[in-house]
Amino acid sequence: MAEIKKGYVRPLDLKTGRIDMGHGAGGKAMAQLIDEIFARAFANDYLAQGDDGAVLPAPEPGERLVMATDAHVVSPLFFPGGDIGCLSVHGTINDVAVMGARPLYLAASFILEEGFPLAELKRIVDSMAAASREARVPVVTGDTKVVEQGKGDGVFISTTAVGALPAGRSLSGANAQPGDVILVSGTLGDHGMAIMAQRESLAFDSEIASDTAALHGLIADLLAAVPSVRVLRDPTRGGLATTLNEIATQSGVGMTLDEKAIPVREQVDAACELLGLDPLYVANEGKLVVIVPAEAADAALAALRDHPLGREAARIGEVTIDPNCFVQIRTGFGGKRMVDWLSGEQLPRIC
Repeated sequence: MAEIKKGYVRPLDLKTGRIDMGHGAGGKAMAQLIDEIFARAFANDYLAQGDDGAVLPAPEPGERLVMATDAHVVSPLFFPGGDIGCLSVHGTINDVAVMGARPLYLAASFILEEGFPLAELKRIVDSMAAASREARVPVVTGDTKVVEQGKGDGVFISTTAVGALPAGRSLSGANAQPGDVILVSGTLGDHGMAIMAQRESLAFDSEIASDTAALHGLIADLLAAVPSVRVLRDPTRGGLATTLNEIATQSGVGMTLDEKAIPVREQVDAACELLGLDPLYVANEGKLVVIVPAEAADAALAALRDHPLGREAARIGEVTIDPNCFVQIRTGFGGKRMVDWLSGEQLPRIC
């Protein structure tokens, strides 16, 4: 996606123009699309090398590389609080960051449907570029393909991130131990309900907006304050419930949550009730699950709340001894119920 030599008859019609099969054929039309939309938005020295890949500086001595990749098929493409462009940057950066790594570079791959408006593509790419610049994680290489009309759904985006993991740092879902404390960095279900409210044309007194955000700054501050953090995860598809079941299984432990302590916005709770959904299973795109030793819980909670993305952080439960690896929740009525794995697809095309 590097800078392409000029020489086109006329610039792209970014108001009424549409993607056609020529934009994916590898010729002048494709070169013009890459130059006028992608290369201009993502401009940086690595992308400007103009090769099939980017030659990049090595991480610091002693650091290890971490790589994560993610595909984004969210529908609708634009939603309150974000769009597929910024989501594709945030989601993949976060997958690297929860490993304790410092995100360095992004690669992006676009599958475009014939007939997709160029104006909407530019809006998506500009949003993606803005998210990349704000996160200081540049898009350094990429690819574009076009499929026939009716064989795609506008645009799909895959992104891959590379990060550097400091020597001696090891964060894993297998690290949770009985007695540890479970924290979340803020309210749950915002992203999933923003998507569903848009799809179902639901209106509330206040708009539900996606929480999509890059979390590496929050994570860096947390780890600087509390190096003893054992587990970090971003509870995306399947929400908090599925994420905690995954960790419990990896670590061979149980977990007990406090229903009253779990932060959920009133309008998100109302939307979930209307649609028959449980907010514990609804996707998030800008929240962290943090598991720390009990003695470090207060310091971790304070570090989260000191960051703009962690203002509403809460302590929501503890890790227990349980050979069955069950996740349970203490209800507001004083009893307990199981919080099982998500069965089936509750919210398709959510990210």
